[in-house]
Amino acid sequence: MSTVFDINSLARENVRKLVPYMSARRLGGHGDIWLNANEYPIAPNFQLTENTLNRYPECQPATVIQRYADYADLQPEQILVSRGADESIELLIRVFCEPGRDAVLFCPPTYGMYSVSAETFGIEQKKIPAGIDWQPDIAAIKNNLDRVKLIYICSPNNPTGNLIDPAALHQILELTRNRAIVAIDEAYIEFCPQHATTHATTRWLQDYPHLVILRTLSKAFALAGLRCGFTLASADIIALMLKVITPYPLATPIADIAAQALTETGIQTMRNRVKEIVSNRAYLQQALSKLALVENVFPSETNYILVKFINAEFVFKTLWEQGIILRDQSKQPGLENCLRITIGSRNECEQLVSAISALSSQTQQIKETENP
Repeated sequence: MSTVFDINSLARENVRKLVPYMSARRLGGHGDIWLNANEYPIAPNFQLTENTLNRYPECQPATVIQRYADYADLQPEQILVSRGADESIELLIRVFCEPGRDAVLFCPPTYGMYSVSAETFGIEQKKIPAGIDWQPDIAAIKNNLDRVKLIYICSPNNPTGNLIDPAALHQILELTRNRAIVAIDEAYIEFCPQHATTHATTRWLQDYPHLVILRTLSKAFALAGLRCGFTLASADIIALMLKVITPYPLATPIADIAAQALTETGIQTMRNRVKEIVSNRAYLQQALSKLALVENVFPSETNYILVKFINAEFVFKTLWEQGIILRDQSKQPGLENCLRITIGSRNECEQLVSAISALSSQTQQIKETENP
């Protein structure tokens, strides 16, 4: 009688031990109001115009590259398009980090894929906790740069929603000059247009050849299902990344829709969408701050807000059962009792406020019954 072979014994040890990133879809749920994945609540309308599906697509679709270069005020050779910004996170590790020798650095609480990608490739992680107002601890970063080849900085940061101070970014770029790549993840940058006007990091590329900027069409462009992201960097860095990217990273329909989204009309539609989300964000922040179960509503420059509750687990589970799906961030360092809430439509925001308000009233009634 043969014994059952355990296929896990063939897997790399670090992969066997790896805790995967739990995306909103992997976490599941059955809801009517989805406020857990930082998506736009209404599907945009695009029609496919390319029908050459019998041919392989371009590795880097020229129209998409040119239009994003125009949008970012850069040259086409400074742009790489990929399967979401997540692919770029991994490409940078593959290009610049040697397993067993180099390290990546990031500042939790922040986006979980930096850690998962580093672990997948067997790269050491240096986790420097964020400081006051979730800004980088510059002194701690300076003292931990040994063997660091790549730094990820999420700005605006996910899940806290805050922009990173441009002065702090400049300090990090100066500290790492000629020794490490600094990747600023700007997935949510369109939701703070004033920052793009006064402190556009794209202008820094000429002064900092080790700077990389990550962007996406998933958030403000409302194309999360498209999986289309961009890397903005020097032509030399882009050339290195093109060495290791897959032969056909963007399917023809994806490139077709991405090119449409980056027309003047598409960009203006995105900006109108941002105004709507910012307005709903202000409404939700103000309304939630008045509720008894809410301890703190943090400032945000994104399409979500971070909220600290008196009992986040109770709120999360109760709303989940009612079909209102939020994102629990309580296990992130420094985020005990915190939930992240995507800014939905005004109607969805109002339903959320009403549901939490009802919970607040029920909780108060229970307290009064227990302590008459």
